[in-house]
Amino acid sequence: MTDSNHKKSLTTNTGAPVGDNQNSITAGSRGPVLMQDVHLVEKLAHFNRERVPERVVHAKGGGAHGYFEVTNDVTKWTKAKFLSKVGKRTPVLARFSTVAGEKGSADTERDPRGFALKFYTEDGNYDLVGNNTPVFFIRDAIKFPDFIHTQKRHPATNCKDPNAVWDFFSLSPESLHQVTILFSDRGIPRTWRHMHGYGSHTFKWTNEDGESVWVKYHFKTEQGIENLTAEEAKKIAGEDPDYATRDLYQSIEKGDYPAWTLYVQIMPLEDAEHYKFDPFDVTKVWSQKDYPLIEVGRMVLNKNPENYFAEIEQAAFSPATIVPGIDFSPDKMLQGRLFAYNDAHRYRIGTNYQLLPVNRPLNDINNYQRDGAMRFDSNGGASGNYEPNSFNGPKEVPDAVQAPLPVSGVAESAAYDRNDHYTQPGDLYRLLSEEERSRLAANIVDAMRPVKKDIQLRQIEHFRKADPEYGERVAEGLGISVNTGKQT
Repeated sequence: MTDSNHKKSLTTNTGAPVGDNQNSITAGSRGPVLMQDVHLVEKLAHFNRERVPERVVHAKGGGAHGYFEVTNDVTKWTKAKFLSKVGKRTPVLARFSTVAGEKGSADTERDPRGFALKFYTEDGNYDLVGNNTPVFFIRDAIKFPDFIHTQKRHPATNCKDPNAVWDFFSLSPESLHQVTILFSDRGIPRTWRHMHGYGSHTFKWTNEDGESVWVKYHFKTEQGIENLTAEEAKKIAGEDPDYATRDLYQSIEKGDYPAWTLYVQIMPLEDAEHYKFDPFDVTKVWSQKDYPLIEVGRMVLNKNPENYFAEIEQAAFSPATIVPGIDFSPDKMLQGRLFAYNDAHRYRIGTNYQLLPVNRPLNDINNYQRDGAMRFDSNGGASGNYEPNSFNGPKEVPDAVQAPLPVSGVAESAAYDRNDHYTQPGDLYRLLSEEERSRLAANIVDAMRPVKKDIQLRQIEHFRKADPEYGERVAEGLGISVNTGKQT
């Protein structure tokens, strides 16, 4: 091993020593530069390729390493090994992000915050990929590209387009619950440390006896909820657009380790058939009176990445990454994400992205996938690349089979059969204090001022259906008479 005090030699990527890293090889002192300067060519060619494509969504973010410790026995519901014993610790990687902004956007935009976790368990990696909100704007993945297009730049102006944003919202009333959260005081967390995290979707837990339940995840911040006002957020965006990224890094560096307590809601399988709304609809929350929070464990982040690109930018999270004891639900939005996330990683990072150190599980990988760009391990050596085989290759593990879920019906493009988009947003509005309602309405009014009148009127009707006062406050702020629809 090289002595750390020994002066290291500068080399090319092939290991050849570099004699001069300050001056190109030229024909005479004035040039031109010669193509035989392979060190120059290598540097420039590598520089051109230093960036992988940014994430289509969640492009701006940061993260850290830590651990998850079980604090309550949940083995009656799940056989997941990393949850098998009180006191058991599992290494974790967390990444926080905004959703719609590009990689250089400000951390303080009004936007949901991504809350993605990778648990390095003895049964392989487990990813929980959620947000800081328990619901989402849409409930079927077929609408996701359209929704994100409205959050990005207009194809002609290349500017953000509030008309597209509110046109989509006003034509998609299922978005109202998330819109209400987004424009409330919780729409701009003060830091990533001061927000909750949610799995958002419904998942399934299965125990050693093959008995299953539906489950939702809630990570409650131990730092307490703190948020920014719209004015504070705009000021910070201009002064320090990397505010949340810097805050997380500095808090860990000084030993102020952020922590979250994980709780779950448990629903018996049979309840899903007769609950008051579809429990797989990600635009809805389950009542905590019906399904109380149950403590599971505690996540602590205590180690910053040594290299952001290697450990955070190349980190790949997917809700399809599960372990025995944890399965999927019929949530249509979740079902679409099971394909989309891994496909995005193959495009963005490459076919063998799961071999990168940050994505590689702690246990051995044994399968028959071979080759592909940037395969940098032994590639299976001389072992067979097919199954079944007679050469002692890896075989199936029957205990890892997912618990059965009865399904039936006609194959068709079916909508959700329950469409109450207003009760839960209305309940949320009525839970807010008078001051919080005023700020909610003011935030919405500010966002809707540039929007076309017909779109404003359509969206106001959704607010009114949730709560008449809700719609009236927004209409008044926009100078619109609710009864006539005319500008006042």
